[in-house]
Amino acid sequence: MIKSEGRQPVEEVDDSNFCGSILTFLSYILIVITFPISLPMSIKIVKEYERAVIFRLGRILSGGAKGPGLFFIVPCIDSIVTVDLRSVTFDVPPQEILTKDSVTVTVDAVVYFRISDPIQSVTKIANSRYSTQLLAATTLRNILGTKSLHEILSDKESISHHMQEILDHATDEW
Repeated sequence: MIKSEGRQPVEEVDDSNFCGSILTFLSYILIVITFPISLPMSIKIVKEYERAVIFRLGRILSGGAKGPGLFFIVPCIDSIVTVDLRSVTFDVPPQEILTKDSVTVTVDAVVYFRISDPIQSVTKIANSRYSTQLLAATTLRNILGTKSLHEILSDKESISHHMQEILDHATDEW
């Protein structure tokens, strides 16, 4: 509310919500008018292992991620991002690392990850797979750079758990 001197309080009108409502209404009318043509563009199917994050005029629709199954979108104003919820594996490319005792070691790794919150995955980071891959390579270099060759060879399990903790903490947002 806006209050001015000597006048009654005046309520602000939210133009974005008003314009969005008008655009949504006009889009529904356009869908009805072009019914046979717009039907294939309006119905989307999401598989069991996927979720769809729908943006209407740039904002996430209420109700969160949709799926699995069949649902309706408005082609003119909705955009859809499909997120795969299955576990993903990838190899961290071989890294040449200089250990604490000045020995050059070439190591690689395998990383497993799964997206737990599709909305956070879409809104918080542009490419979760690529970001996780870069983070894993950097973490591998950082952890092994502080260890000697003997520690690397004898403490593989503790290094693995330490790396997992760091990756879990860094990727909790998405």
